[in-house]
Amino acid sequence: MDKQSEKTGITRTNAALGVTLIVLGLVFLVGELFDIAVGQFIWPFFVIVPGVMLFLGALMLEEEVGQALAMVSGIVTMVGLILLVQSLTDNWASWSYAWALVAPTGVGIGLWLFGSLKERADLMKSGKDLVKVGLGIFVVAAVFFELIIGLNGHGLGTYALPLLLIGLGFVLLVRNVRANWHKV
Repeated sequence: MDKQSEKTGITRTNAALGVTLIVLGLVFLVGELFDIAVGQFIWPFFVIVPGVMLFLGALMLEEEVGQALAMVSGIVTMVGLILLVQSLTDNWASWSYAWALVAPTGVGIGLWLFGSLKERADLMKSGKDLVKVGLGIFVVAAVFFELIIGLNGHGLGTYALPLLLIGLGFVLLVRNVRANWHKV
């Protein structure tokens, strides 16, 4: 590695560290201003920040290794983001469908970002396709678990059995009426 490449790598690392420190400082400042117990919610950043750092490291590696590390960084960062949302909402049961955001969505985001920054249209397309699939799975699973089953106590799940019984009763009545109607 020549001196210029080494200098560029150090400059990027310092910039990333600087941005990380600014964001962390802003989080603590907002916590103080709005009397939010930031410590209760800051722990997911111990997963998010390493995920972001992995991605920055991926950009400095050769293409194939960098691509693999970008996908791993997408997974790690997405896990951290999900943990952050769950700690803010106290909706831990959402793991039953949030896994779709980790893989394939997180993998796709890492691949898409890496492809964008490395100007690789094939990686961008693959990443976008994975994101679409992952988000589709997430939405379908979220609707199923939250609205139909009522995972968190809200949704049709609490009404599913009564509605099913009523629906079956109507079907039987209609069949009976139609059968008797034709006899007349």
